[in-house]
Amino acid sequence: MAEFTEFFAQGMAFLGAGIAVLTGIGPGIGQGYAAGKAVEALGRQPEAESSIRTLMITGQAVAETTGLYGLIVAIILIFAT
Repeated sequence: MAEFTEFFAQGMAFLGAGIAVLTGIGPGIGQGYAAGKAVEALGRQPEAESSIRTLMITGQAVAETTGLYGLIVAIILIFAT
C-alpha cells in the first residue's frame, strides 16, 4: 500500500507540474497584445517612441513573471518528489 501511495503522489506531482507549465499561455497572449498596441501607438505618435518602448518593455516584464512562477512551481514539483 505504501508503494501505491508513493507512485500516486509522484503522478499527481507530475500532473500538477504539467498544469503549472500551462501558465505560460496567458503571458504569451498578453505580451503579444501589448506589443501590438505599442506598434499602434507608435504609428500614431512616432515622436513618443522612447516612452512607448519603455512602457511596453516594463509591462511585458511584469507579465512574464507569472509564466516564470509557473515554471518554478513545475520544477519544484518535479524535483521535490
